Amino acid sequence: MSLALNPLLREWSGRVVWLVGASSGIGRALAAALDRAGARVIVSARQQALLDDFLREHARAQAIALDVLDAPALQQAAQAVLREHGRIDLCVYCAGYYQPMRAQEFSRHEALRHLEINYVGALNLLDALLPQLLLQARQNSPAHLSLVSSVAGYRGLPKALGYGPSKAALTHLAEALYLDLSPEQIGVSVIQPGFVATPMTAGNDFHMPALLTPEQAAQSILAGWARGEFEIHFPKRFTRWLKLLRHLSYGLYFRAIKRATR
Repeated sequence: MSLALNPLLREWSGRVVWLVGASSGIGRALAAALDRAGARVIVSARQQALLDDFLREHARAQAIALDVLDAPALQQAAQAVLREHGRIDLCVYCAGYYQPMRAQEFSRHEALRHLEINYVGALNLLDALLPQLLLQARQNSPAHLSLVSSVAGYRGLPKALGYGPSKAALTHLAEALYLDLSPEQIGVSVIQPGFVATPMTAGNDFHMPALLTPEQAAQSILAGWARGEFEIHFPKRFTRWLKLLRHLSYGLYFRAIKRATR
């Protein structure tokens, strides 16, 4: 009996894939891997220069510059993709923002910026995308929606006062979407990376265990889609430990985290 929670994504030739937040890090590496696999890749991000750089290396790809906080721009981008390709087979929300924050240096502005980019931007994308995904499902051309969250959203962690709650909200959103959309045969997955060497993590002043390259992260994501997973977490040697910690009582959990981060 198959344990897959989603339709298996294994063949990419000709599939229309839109990645929102793909100018660097995991998003860019994933876009490059999908382009090599034969997908028709559209990349979006705020910085046109970085998108142009991607297009120079991937001539078949397309780019649409936008800010995920600009809801009308996302609506216009979705319509542009549909005018060009007629459908969207996979959309990946990989826009993200991270700045370390502790309560001793709390910034309301920074906390809200995490929430806006990591969560509200995904809501803006859903507003632009869900009617089309539901229409495709009724026409027997179902799609897949994937949200890039983080293991930082599993439970509270030091220096994650802004980042962790926003990613926890994104994971919760993915779970609720799966329950609503899986009966429509629309795939939904949530991607939970551990530490990946990206511009976002470059400023960390602590040891990052089991650090991966963006290219390794991209391969883990492709493997998760191929297995039909809902939660794609990696690297397993690190994320399984964090998943185990989720089951501890608060007393045991707080002691374990304090000991590990001393």
